[in-house]
Amino acid sequence: MKTFQNEFSKKLLIVFLFIFTAGTIVSARDYYQITVYNIKDKAQEIMLDNYLKDAYLPAMHKAGVKKVGVFKPIASDPVAGTKVFVFVPLKDLGQIEKLETALEKDAAYQKAGAAYINAPYDNPPYVRMESILLRAFTEQPEFFAPKFNTPKREQIFELRSYQSATEKIYQKKVEMFNEGGECEIFKKIGANAIFYGEVLSGSEMPNLMYMTSYENMKANEECWKTFRDHPDWKTLSGMEEYKNTVSKIIKYMLYPADYSDF
Repeated sequence: MKTFQNEFSKKLLIVFLFIFTAGTIVSARDYYQITVYNIKDKAQEIMLDNYLKDAYLPAMHKAGVKKVGVFKPIASDPVAGTKVFVFVPLKDLGQIEKLETALEKDAAYQKAGAAYINAPYDNPPYVRMESILLRAFTEQPEFFAPKFNTPKREQIFELRSYQSATEKIYQKKVEMFNEGGECEIFKKIGANAIFYGEVLSGSEMPNLMYMTSYENMKANEECWKTFRDHPDWKTLSGMEEYKNTVSKIIKYMLYPADYSDF
């Protein structure tokens, strides 16, 4: 009898461990790192492009990151020619250190990226860089990579940052996306959201960021009109509990670089 109980307990433990592990996998959320390079001229842009295309992306692929997004502001965006955005999806925070170590040990990366890595003080590849760390929303725990037939130069990847007055109010805006249904509305209208993320570390906190994508500018404009006119949005935005949850919006209209994985 005792042996039977022991065996039953072992099997029960295995079942519980399986359920816990499966639940952990299902509920896991991506982390994202967005690096924003501020550049001053075309020379820096070329130097940065050469590094990202020939050294950084190949090394990241080798290290297990299958998709890295590189985006630039379209000509009509106010910051055109002054910024480059690099989007890296991560499965856990520990991956950041692992990737740094992998790059340090990657001889091919060090060779291909030598001009960037060893750039002199009087000819740097950028003016300044900013790193933003995010955690995916519960409503979209993993990133999405769209497939468009239009040339990359015509595609629009719209990156938005919603700032809030306080941490508590910011959490209310995050709730509006998740439990309130704002993410669901974007899904209904075909906004092709790449990600929604809570900013864990950055220069404009408290804030959230998200990116939607479109085959061209016309599709972008039509999608936003549909969003503004959507009855679900009118109901949601009219709810008292979600009013004044955003104090400032920063928007970038971007297109993917020719070598971008997105």
